[in-house]
Amino acid sequence: MATTSTRRDTLPDTLPDRADDAPAPDRASVFRRMFPSIVLPMFIAVMDQTIVATALPAIATDLDDVERVAWIVVAYLVATTIAAPVYGRLGDVYGRRRMMFVALAVMILGSLACALAPTLLALIFARVTQGLGGGGLMTLSQALISESVPPRDRARYQGYLASVVVFSNTFGPVAGGWLTSGLGWRSIFWINLPLGLLAAVLVRRLPARGPKPDADWRFDTPGLVWFVLFVGPALVAMEQIRRLRLADAPVILALIAVAVVSLVLLVRRELKVAQPLFPFALLREKTIWRSDAMAACHGAALVSLIAYLPIYLRTARGLSPAETGYLLLPIAFGIGIGSLATGRLVAQTGRTAIFPSLALIPVVAILLYVAFNHQTLDLAWFGLIIGVLTFFMGSVMGVVQVIVQNAAGPGMLGAAAGSVQFSRAVGASFGTALVGAILFAVFKSHTGGAADVFADLVERGPSSLAGLAPAARATAEFALSSGFRAVFLTITGFAALALVFAWSIPSRKL
Repeated sequence: MATTSTRRDTLPDTLPDRADDAPAPDRASVFRRMFPSIVLPMFIAVMDQTIVATALPAIATDLDDVERVAWIVVAYLVATTIAAPVYGRLGDVYGRRRMMFVALAVMILGSLACALAPTLLALIFARVTQGLGGGGLMTLSQALISESVPPRDRARYQGYLASVVVFSNTFGPVAGGWLTSGLGWRSIFWINLPLGLLAAVLVRRLPARGPKPDADWRFDTPGLVWFVLFVGPALVAMEQIRRLRLADAPVILALIAVAVVSLVLLVRRELKVAQPLFPFALLREKTIWRSDAMAACHGAALVSLIAYLPIYLRTARGLSPAETGYLLLPIAFGIGIGSLATGRLVAQTGRTAIFPSLALIPVVAILLYVAFNHQTLDLAWFGLIIGVLTFFMGSVMGVVQVIVQNAAGPGMLGAAAGSVQFSRAVGASFGTALVGAILFAVFKSHTGGAADVFADLVERGPSSLAGLAPAARATAEFALSSGFRAVFLTITGFAALALVFAWSIPSRKL
Protein backbone atom coordinates (compact mmCIF):
# COMPACT_ATOMS: atom_id res chain seq x y z
CA MET A 1 0.00 0.00 0.00
CA ALA A 2 1.73 3.14 1.21
CA THR A 3 4.86 1.12 1.83
CA THR A 4 6.56 1.90 -1.47
CA SER A 5 5.91 5.60 -1.40
CA THR A 6 6.95 5.87 2.22
CA ARG A 7 10.18 4.06 1.56
CA ARG A 8 10.94 6.13 -1.54
CA ASP A 9 10.47 9.25 0.55
CA THR A 10 13.60 8.26 2.46
CA LEU A 11 15.62 7.91 -0.73
CA PRO A 12 15.47 11.12 -2.79
CA ASP A 13 18.31 12.08 -5.09
CA THR A 14 19.39 14.94 -2.84
CA LEU A 15 18.82 14.23 0.81
CA PRO A 16 18.61 16.76 3.60
CA ASP A 17 20.70 15.93 6.60
CA ARG A 18 20.05 17.09 10.12
CA ALA A 19 23.71 17.88 10.50
CA ASP A 20 23.59 20.14 7.41
CA ASP A 21 20.77 22.29 8.78
CA ALA A 22 22.52 22.95 12.09
CA PRO A 23 25.57 25.18 12.50
CA ALA A 24 28.72 23.18 11.92
CA PRO A 25 30.12 22.12 15.29
CA ASP A 26 33.76 22.62 16.17
CA ARG A 27 35.49 19.48 14.88
CA ALA A 28 37.91 19.24 17.77
CA SER A 29 35.10 19.39 20.33
CA VAL A 30 33.12 16.74 18.42
CA PHE A 31 36.18 14.50 18.40
CA ARG A 32 36.85 14.93 22.14
CA ARG A 33 33.23 14.48 23.18
CA MET A 34 32.10 11.66 20.93
CA PHE A 35 34.96 9.61 19.60
CA PRO A 36 36.10 7.87 22.82
CA SER A 37 32.45 6.95 23.48
CA ILE A 38 32.22 5.27 20.07
CA VAL A 39 35.71 3.80 19.78
CA LEU A 40 35.78 1.68 22.94
CA PRO A 41 32.56 -0.28 22.19
CA MET A 42 33.80 -0.92 18.65
CA PHE A 43 37.22 -1.98 19.97
CA ILE A 44 35.65 -4.50 22.38
CA ALA A 45 33.37 -6.00 19.74
CA VAL A 46 36.06 -6.42 17.08
CA MET A 47 38.74 -7.62 19.49
CA ASP A 48 36.46 -10.42 20.67
CA GLN A 49 36.41 -11.80 17.13
CA THR A 50 40.12 -12.60 17.25
CA ILE A 51 41.17 -12.68 20.91
CA VAL A 52 40.12 -16.34 21.18
CA ALA A 53 42.40 -17.44 18.32
CA THR A 54 45.52 -18.01 20.42
CA ALA A 55 43.47 -19.43 23.31
CA LEU A 56 41.75 -22.20 21.32
CA PRO A 57 44.34 -24.94 22.08
CA ALA A 58 44.15 -24.18 25.82
CA ILE A 59 40.34 -24.15 25.75
CA ALA A 60 40.21 -27.45 23.88
CA THR A 61 42.59 -29.06 26.37
CA ASP A 62 40.85 -27.70 29.47
CA LEU A 63 37.31 -28.52 28.35
CA ASP A 64 38.39 -31.80 26.71
CA ASP A 65 36.67 -31.19 23.37
CA VAL A 66 38.91 -30.71 20.34
CA GLU A 67 36.37 -31.61 17.66
CA ARG A 68 34.01 -28.66 18.26
CA VAL A 69 36.50 -25.99 19.31
CA ALA A 70 36.18 -24.12 15.98
CA TRP A 71 32.56 -23.38 16.87
CA ILE A 72 33.80 -20.87 19.43
CA VAL A 73 34.78 -18.66 16.50
CA VAL A 74 31.86 -19.56 14.22
CA ALA A 75 29.24 -18.92 16.94
CA TYR A 76 30.45 -15.34 17.48
CA LEU A 77 30.57 -14.66 13.73
CA VAL A 78 27.04 -15.98 13.16
CA ALA A 79 25.65 -13.97 16.08
CA THR A 80 27.30 -10.68 15.07
CA THR A 81 26.06 -11.09 11.50
CA ILE A 82 22.49 -11.62 12.73
CA ALA A 83 22.66 -8.77 15.23
CA ALA A 84 24.01 -6.10 12.86
CA PRO A 85 20.80 -5.26 10.92
CA VAL A 86 18.59 -5.87 13.97
CA TYR A 87 20.35 -3.23 16.08
CA GLY A 88 20.57 -0.97 13.04
CA ARG A 89 16.79 -0.95 12.66
CA LEU A 90 16.10 -0.69 16.40
CA GLY A 91 18.55 2.20 16.64
CA ASP A 92 16.61 4.05 13.93
CA VAL A 93 13.41 3.60 15.93
CA TYR A 94 14.44 3.87 19.59
CA GLY A 95 17.65 5.89 19.36
CA ARG A 96 21.22 4.66 19.01
CA ARG A 97 22.48 5.75 22.42
CA ARG A 98 19.77 3.71 24.17
CA MET A 99 20.44 0.64 22.03
CA MET A 100 24.19 1.00 22.67
CA PHE A 101 23.49 0.44 26.38
CA VAL A 102 21.44 -2.66 25.50
CA ALA A 103 24.24 -4.04 23.31
CA LEU A 104 26.83 -3.40 26.03
CA ALA A 105 24.66 -5.19 28.61
CA VAL A 106 24.27 -8.23 26.31
CA MET A 107 28.02 -8.24 25.60
CA ILE A 108 28.90 -8.10 29.31
CA LEU A 109 26.44 -10.88 30.20
CA GLY A 110 27.75 -13.01 27.34
CA SER A 111 31.36 -12.45 28.45
CA LEU A 112 30.47 -13.42 32.03
CA ALA A 113 28.82 -16.60 30.78
CA CYS A 114 31.90 -17.38 28.65
CA ALA A 115 34.23 -16.92 31.62
CA LEU A 116 32.14 -19.27 33.78
CA ALA A 117 31.35 -21.88 31.08
CA PRO A 118 31.87 -25.41 32.48
CA THR A 119 31.74 -27.18 29.09
CA LEU A 120 32.55 -26.35 25.50
CA LEU A 121 28.86 -26.49 24.55
CA ALA A 122 28.06 -23.93 27.26
CA LEU A 123 30.92 -21.76 26.00
CA ILE A 124 29.57 -21.91 22.43
CA PHE A 125 26.10 -20.75 23.55
CA ALA A 126 27.71 -18.01 25.64
CA ARG A 127 29.68 -16.87 22.58
CA VAL A 128 26.38 -16.55 20.71
CA THR A 129 25.13 -14.20 23.42
CA GLN A 130 28.39 -12.28 23.35
CA GLY A 131 28.14 -11.97 19.57
CA LEU A 132 24.57 -10.65 19.77
CA GLY A 133 25.97 -7.78 21.79
CA GLY A 134 29.09 -7.35 19.67
CA GLY A 135 27.17 -7.07 16.40
CA GLY A 136 25.12 -4.25 17.91
CA LEU A 137 28.21 -2.39 19.09
CA MET A 138 29.73 -2.50 15.60
CA THR A 139 26.64 -1.28 13.77
CA LEU A 140 25.64 1.39 16.29
CA SER A 141 29.17 2.83 16.38
CA GLN A 142 29.10 3.27 12.61
CA ALA A 143 25.65 4.89 12.67
CA LEU A 144 26.43 7.21 15.60
CA ILE A 145 29.20 8.90 13.62
CA SER A 146 26.89 9.65 10.72
CA GLU A 147 24.14 10.83 13.09
CA SER A 148 26.40 13.35 14.78
CA VAL A 149 28.72 14.87 12.17
CA PRO A 150 28.16 16.60 8.78
CA PRO A 151 28.38 14.41 5.66
CA ARG A 152 31.79 15.67 4.52
CA ASP A 153 33.34 14.96 7.92
CA ARG A 154 31.91 11.45 8.14
CA ALA A 155 34.66 9.90 6.04
CA ARG A 156 37.29 11.41 8.36
CA TYR A 157 35.71 9.81 11.43
CA GLN A 158 34.93 6.56 9.60
CA GLY A 159 38.63 6.47 8.72
CA TYR A 160 39.51 6.74 12.40
CA LEU A 161 37.04 3.97 13.15
CA ALA A 162 38.46 1.77 10.39
CA SER A 163 41.90 2.17 11.99
CA VAL A 164 40.45 1.02 15.29
CA VAL A 165 38.89 -2.02 13.59
CA VAL A 166 42.19 -3.14 12.05
CA PHE A 167 44.15 -2.46 15.25
CA SER A 168 41.59 -4.46 17.25
CA ASN A 169 41.84 -7.39 14.83
CA THR A 170 45.63 -7.30 15.06
CA PHE A 171 45.77 -6.73 18.81
CA GLY A 172 43.24 -9.47 19.64
CA PRO A 173 45.46 -12.55 19.09
CA VAL A 174 48.41 -10.84 20.83
CA ALA A 175 46.31 -9.95 23.88
CA GLY A 176 44.77 -13.43 23.87
CA GLY A 177 48.22 -15.03 23.93
CA TRP A 178 49.42 -12.80 26.79
CA LEU A 179 46.33 -13.35 28.91
CA THR A 180 46.12 -17.10 28.27
CA SER A 181 49.80 -17.61 29.11
CA GLY A 182 49.71 -15.48 32.25
CA LEU A 183 46.19 -15.84 33.69
CA GLY A 184 44.50 -18.70 31.84
CA TRP A 185 42.07 -18.67 28.93
CA ARG A 186 39.09 -17.51 31.01
CA SER A 187 40.82 -14.16 31.53
CA ILE A 188 40.20 -13.24 27.87
CA PHE A 189 36.50 -13.03 28.77
CA TRP A 190 36.86 -11.54 32.27
CA ILE A 191 38.69 -8.56 30.75
CA ASN A 192 35.47 -7.53 28.99
CA LEU A 193 33.71 -6.75 32.28
CA PRO A 194 35.77 -3.67 33.26
CA LEU A 195 36.09 -2.64 29.61
CA GLY A 196 32.33 -2.92 29.14
CA LEU A 197 31.56 -0.89 32.26
CA LEU A 198 34.02 1.81 31.18
CA ALA A 199 32.38 1.86 27.75
CA ALA A 200 28.96 2.34 29.39
CA VAL A 201 30.29 5.33 31.32
CA LEU A 202 31.63 6.84 28.11
CA VAL A 203 28.40 6.17 26.19
CA ARG A 204 26.55 8.29 28.77
CA ARG A 205 28.38 11.29 27.27
CA LEU A 206 26.67 10.81 23.91
CA PRO A 207 23.71 13.09 23.17
CA ALA A 208 20.41 11.41 24.11
CA ARG A 209 18.57 11.92 20.83
CA GLY A 210 17.04 9.83 18.14
CA PRO A 211 13.76 8.98 16.43
CA LYS A 212 10.79 7.94 18.52
CA PRO A 213 8.82 4.84 17.58
CA ASP A 214 5.53 5.38 15.75
CA ALA A 215 2.39 4.45 17.62
CA ASP A 216 1.75 1.52 15.23
CA TRP A 217 5.36 0.34 15.01
CA ARG A 218 5.80 -3.39 15.61
CA PHE A 219 9.00 -5.39 15.68
CA ASP A 220 9.25 -7.69 12.67
CA THR A 221 9.54 -11.01 14.53
CA PRO A 222 8.79 -13.28 11.54
CA GLY A 223 11.40 -11.37 9.55
CA LEU A 224 13.95 -12.00 12.31
CA VAL A 225 13.12 -15.73 12.33
CA TRP A 226 13.64 -16.05 8.57
CA PHE A 227 16.79 -13.96 8.81
CA VAL A 228 18.26 -16.23 11.52
CA LEU A 229 17.33 -19.33 9.49
CA PHE A 230 19.12 -17.83 6.51
CA VAL A 231 22.31 -16.52 8.15
CA GLY A 232 22.95 -19.36 10.62
CA PRO A 233 22.82 -22.30 8.17
CA ALA A 234 24.60 -20.30 5.44
CA LEU A 235 27.61 -19.44 7.61
CA VAL A 236 27.78 -22.93 9.13
CA ALA A 237 27.70 -24.42 5.61
CA MET A 238 30.60 -22.16 4.61
CA GLU A 239 32.58 -23.36 7.62
CA GLN A 240 31.87 -27.01 6.71
CA ILE A 241 32.81 -26.45 3.04
CA ARG A 242 36.24 -25.22 4.11
CA ARG A 243 37.03 -28.69 5.51
CA LEU A 244 36.40 -30.45 2.16
CA ARG A 245 35.20 -33.73 3.67
CA LEU A 246 32.95 -35.85 1.44
CA ALA A 247 31.12 -37.24 4.47
CA ASP A 248 29.85 -33.73 5.26
CA ALA A 249 28.22 -33.26 1.83
CA PRO A 250 24.63 -34.23 2.88
CA VAL A 251 24.75 -31.88 5.88
CA ILE A 252 26.17 -29.04 3.75
CA LEU A 253 23.49 -29.50 1.09
CA ALA A 254 20.74 -29.53 3.74
CA LEU A 255 22.10 -26.34 5.34
CA ILE A 256 22.30 -24.61 1.94
CA ALA A 257 18.72 -25.66 1.14
CA VAL A 258 17.44 -24.23 4.45
CA ALA A 259 19.38 -21.00 3.86
CA VAL A 260 18.08 -20.54 0.30
CA VAL A 261 14.44 -21.21 1.21
CA SER A 262 14.69 -18.90 4.24
CA LEU A 263 16.24 -16.13 2.12
CA VAL A 264 13.41 -16.36 -0.42
CA LEU A 265 10.79 -16.17 2.34
CA LEU A 266 12.68 -13.33 4.05
CA VAL A 267 12.85 -11.20 0.90
CA ARG A 268 9.21 -11.92 0.12
CA ARG A 269 8.11 -10.80 3.57
CA GLU A 270 10.37 -7.77 3.88
CA LEU A 271 9.21 -6.33 0.57
CA LYS A 272 5.57 -6.58 1.64
CA VAL A 273 5.57 -5.61 5.33
CA ALA A 274 5.10 -1.92 6.20
CA GLN A 275 7.88 -1.84 8.83
CA PRO A 276 10.56 -4.37 7.79
CA LEU A 277 13.43 -5.47 9.97
CA PHE A 278 15.81 -5.50 7.01
CA PRO A 279 14.69 -2.81 4.55
CA PHE A 280 15.33 -4.51 1.21
CA ALA A 281 13.73 -1.45 -0.38
CA LEU A 282 17.05 0.29 0.29
CA LEU A 283 18.71 -2.18 -2.05
CA ARG A 284 16.59 -0.91 -4.94
CA GLU A 285 18.89 2.09 -4.97
CA LYS A 286 21.88 1.42 -7.23
CA THR A 287 24.20 3.44 -4.99
CA ILE A 288 23.34 1.31 -1.96
CA TRP A 289 23.34 -2.21 -3.35
CA ARG A 290 26.49 -1.64 -5.39
CA SER A 291 28.26 -0.13 -2.39
CA ASP A 292 27.20 -3.10 -0.25
CA ALA A 293 28.46 -5.47 -2.95
CA MET A 294 31.78 -3.60 -2.98
CA ALA A 295 31.94 -3.93 0.82
CA ALA A 296 31.30 -7.68 0.57
CA CYS A 297 34.03 -8.22 -2.02
CA HIS A 298 36.46 -5.98 -0.12
CA GLY A 299 35.69 -7.87 3.12
CA ALA A 300 36.32 -11.19 1.36
CA ALA A 301 39.69 -9.95 0.06
CA LEU A 302 40.93 -8.27 3.24
CA VAL A 303 39.82 -10.88 5.80
CA SER A 304 41.07 -13.76 3.62
CA LEU A 305 44.43 -12.01 3.34
CA ILE A 306 44.64 -11.45 7.10
CA ALA A 307 43.52 -15.03 7.81
CA TYR A 308 45.88 -16.85 5.44
CA LEU A 309 49.01 -14.69 5.50
CA PRO A 310 50.07 -16.11 8.92
CA ILE A 311 49.58 -19.63 7.57
CA TYR A 312 51.64 -18.77 4.48
CA LEU A 313 54.43 -17.20 6.52
CA ARG A 314 54.56 -20.23 8.82
CA THR A 315 54.29 -23.05 6.28
CA ALA A 316 56.11 -21.56 3.30
CA ARG A 317 58.61 -19.22 4.99
CA GLY A 318 59.14 -20.93 8.35
CA LEU A 319 58.52 -17.84 10.49
CA SER A 320 57.75 -18.22 14.19
CA PRO A 321 54.47 -16.76 15.58
CA ALA A 322 56.38 -13.75 16.95
CA GLU A 323 58.14 -13.11 13.63
CA THR A 324 54.83 -13.47 11.81
CA GLY A 325 53.27 -10.90 14.13
CA TYR A 326 55.99 -8.38 13.34
CA LEU A 327 55.67 -8.94 9.60
CA LEU A 328 51.89 -8.41 9.80
CA LEU A 329 52.24 -5.00 11.47
CA PRO A 330 52.29 -3.25 8.06
CA ILE A 331 48.69 -4.41 7.60
CA ALA A 332 47.53 -2.47 10.66
CA PHE A 333 49.55 0.60 9.75
CA GLY A 334 48.64 0.41 6.06
CA ILE A 335 44.89 0.15 6.60
CA GLY A 336 44.94 2.84 9.29
CA ILE A 337 46.95 5.37 7.28
CA GLY A 338 44.95 4.65 4.11
CA SER A 339 41.64 5.13 5.91
CA LEU A 340 42.75 8.38 7.55
CA ALA A 341 44.16 9.78 4.30
CA THR A 342 40.98 8.95 2.38
CA GLY A 343 38.83 10.47 5.12
CA ARG A 344 40.69 13.76 4.87
CA LEU A 345 40.42 13.78 1.09
CA VAL A 346 36.66 13.18 1.23
CA ALA A 347 36.28 15.99 3.78
CA GLN A 348 38.24 18.38 1.55
CA THR A 349 36.76 17.45 -1.83
CA GLY A 350 33.32 16.00 -1.08
CA ARG A 351 34.10 13.14 -3.46
CA THR A 352 33.54 9.56 -2.33
CA ALA A 353 33.51 6.55 -4.68
CA ILE A 354 36.31 7.90 -6.82
CA PHE A 355 38.86 6.99 -4.14
CA PRO A 356 38.19 3.23 -3.99
CA SER A 357 37.68 3.30 -7.78
CA LEU A 358 41.28 4.41 -8.20
CA ALA A 359 42.90 2.76 -5.17
CA LEU A 360 41.66 -0.75 -5.97
CA ILE A 361 43.57 -0.70 -9.29
CA PRO A 362 47.02 -0.99 -7.61
CA VAL A 363 45.50 -3.49 -5.15
CA VAL A 364 44.67 -5.86 -8.01
CA ALA A 365 48.07 -5.28 -9.64
CA ILE A 366 50.02 -5.91 -6.40
CA LEU A 367 48.07 -9.08 -5.61
CA LEU A 368 48.80 -10.44 -9.09
CA TYR A 369 52.49 -9.65 -8.60
CA VAL A 370 52.52 -11.45 -5.23
CA ALA A 371 50.64 -14.46 -6.64
CA PHE A 372 53.27 -15.15 -9.28
CA ASN A 373 56.36 -14.12 -7.31
CA HIS A 374 55.67 -15.03 -3.67
CA GLN A 375 58.33 -17.74 -3.62
CA THR A 376 61.20 -15.45 -4.56
CA LEU A 377 60.28 -12.25 -2.68
CA ASP A 378 62.63 -11.13 0.08
CA LEU A 379 60.77 -11.02 3.40
CA ALA A 380 61.49 -7.32 4.01
CA TRP A 381 60.30 -6.49 0.49
CA PHE A 382 57.27 -8.74 1.00
CA GLY A 383 56.32 -6.86 4.20
CA LEU A 384 56.68 -3.51 2.43
CA ILE A 385 54.50 -4.69 -0.47
CA ILE A 386 51.78 -5.86 1.93
CA GLY A 387 51.91 -2.49 3.70
CA VAL A 388 51.43 -0.63 0.39
CA LEU A 389 48.67 -3.05 -0.60
CA THR A 390 46.71 -2.52 2.61
CA PHE A 391 47.23 1.26 2.42
CA PHE A 392 45.22 1.26 -0.80
CA MET A 393 42.69 -1.20 0.64
CA GLY A 394 42.11 1.28 3.47
CA SER A 395 40.42 3.62 1.00
CA VAL A 396 37.30 1.44 1.01
CA MET A 397 36.46 0.83 4.67
CA GLY A 398 35.26 4.25 5.75
CA VAL A 399 34.08 5.56 2.39
CA VAL A 400 31.52 2.81 1.80
CA GLN A 401 29.71 3.67 5.05
CA VAL A 402 29.59 7.34 4.06
CA ILE A 403 28.20 6.55 0.59
CA VAL A 404 25.49 4.19 1.84
CA GLN A 405 24.37 6.27 4.80
CA ASN A 406 24.26 9.45 2.73
CA ALA A 407 22.10 7.69 0.13
CA ALA A 408 19.77 6.20 2.76
CA GLY A 409 19.03 9.48 4.54
CA PRO A 410 18.87 10.53 8.22
CA GLY A 411 15.90 8.30 9.09
CA MET A 412 17.62 5.10 7.93
CA LEU A 413 21.19 5.56 9.15
CA GLY A 414 21.11 2.47 11.36
CA ALA A 415 19.58 0.28 8.67
CA ALA A 416 22.20 1.50 6.20
CA ALA A 417 25.06 0.85 8.64
CA GLY A 418 23.61 -2.59 9.33
CA SER A 419 23.48 -3.43 5.63
CA VAL A 420 27.18 -2.57 5.21
CA GLN A 421 28.17 -4.53 8.33
CA PHE A 422 26.11 -7.50 7.17
CA SER A 423 27.60 -7.37 3.65
CA ARG A 424 31.16 -7.28 5.01
CA ALA A 425 30.49 -10.18 7.38
CA VAL A 426 28.94 -12.37 4.67
CA GLY A 427 31.73 -11.46 2.23
CA ALA A 428 34.41 -12.22 4.82
CA SER A 429 32.80 -15.55 5.74
CA PHE A 430 32.36 -16.66 2.14
CA GLY A 431 35.82 -15.42 1.19
CA THR A 432 37.72 -17.22 3.93
CA ALA A 433 35.71 -20.41 3.37
CA LEU A 434 36.38 -20.37 -0.38
CA VAL A 435 40.07 -19.50 -0.01
CA GLY A 436 40.55 -22.28 2.55
CA ALA A 437 38.76 -24.80 0.35
CA ILE A 438 40.88 -23.83 -2.67
CA LEU A 439 44.14 -23.98 -0.70
CA PHE A 440 43.51 -27.50 0.58
CA ALA A 441 42.04 -28.71 -2.72
CA VAL A 442 45.13 -27.62 -4.65
CA PHE A 443 47.50 -28.99 -1.99
CA LYS A 444 45.61 -32.29 -1.87
CA SER A 445 45.63 -32.64 -5.66
CA HIS A 446 49.44 -32.77 -5.61
CA THR A 447 50.15 -34.77 -2.45
CA GLY A 448 48.86 -37.85 -0.70
CA GLY A 449 48.05 -37.59 3.02
CA ALA A 450 47.53 -33.86 2.59
CA ALA A 451 46.02 -33.28 6.02
CA ASP A 452 48.96 -34.83 7.89
CA VAL A 453 51.59 -33.10 5.75
CA PHE A 454 49.93 -29.71 6.06
CA ALA A 455 49.41 -30.12 9.83
CA ASP A 456 53.15 -30.81 10.20
CA LEU A 457 53.94 -27.71 8.12
CA VAL A 458 51.75 -25.55 10.36
CA GLU A 459 53.34 -26.99 13.50
CA ARG A 460 57.03 -27.05 12.49
CA GLY A 461 57.28 -25.02 9.27
CA PRO A 462 59.25 -26.12 6.18
CA SER A 463 61.69 -28.06 8.39
CA SER A 464 58.98 -30.73 8.74
CA LEU A 465 59.68 -31.73 5.13
CA ALA A 466 63.32 -32.56 5.86
CA GLY A 467 62.51 -36.16 6.79
CA LEU A 468 60.70 -36.88 3.51
CA ALA A 469 62.25 -38.60 0.54
CA PRO A 470 63.62 -36.10 -2.05
CA ALA A 471 60.78 -36.78 -4.52
CA ALA A 472 58.09 -36.48 -1.83
CA ARG A 473 59.68 -33.32 -0.50
CA ALA A 474 59.79 -31.72 -3.97
CA THR A 475 56.14 -32.67 -4.49
CA ALA A 476 55.09 -31.14 -1.16
CA GLU A 477 57.02 -27.93 -1.87
CA PHE A 478 55.43 -27.63 -5.31
CA ALA A 479 51.98 -28.30 -3.81
CA LEU A 480 52.53 -25.60 -1.19
CA SER A 481 53.67 -23.08 -3.78
CA SER A 482 50.74 -23.87 -6.09
CA GLY A 483 48.26 -23.75 -3.22
CA PHE A 484 49.28 -20.28 -2.11
CA ARG A 485 49.44 -19.03 -5.69
CA ALA A 486 45.79 -20.10 -5.95
CA VAL A 487 45.07 -18.31 -2.63
CA PHE A 488 46.54 -15.01 -3.82
CA LEU A 489 44.79 -15.31 -7.20
CA THR A 490 41.44 -15.92 -5.48
CA ILE A 491 41.95 -12.86 -3.28
CA THR A 492 42.85 -10.95 -6.46
CA GLY A 493 39.49 -12.01 -7.89
CA PHE A 494 37.65 -10.58 -4.87
CA ALA A 495 39.55 -7.29 -5.21
CA ALA A 496 38.80 -7.13 -8.94
CA LEU A 497 35.08 -7.58 -8.27
CA ALA A 498 35.24 -4.81 -5.66
CA LEU A 499 36.89 -2.60 -8.28
CA VAL A 500 34.09 -3.30 -10.78
CA PHE A 501 31.43 -2.38 -8.22
CA ALA A 502 33.36 0.76 -7.19
CA TRP A 503 33.33 2.05 -10.76
CA SER A 504 29.60 1.28 -11.09
CA ILE A 505 28.47 3.38 -8.07
CA PRO A 506 26.43 6.35 -9.38
CA SER A 507 26.87 8.64 -6.34
CA ARG A 508 30.38 10.12 -6.34
CA LYS A 509 30.08 13.42 -4.47
CA LEU A 510 28.49 14.61 -1.21
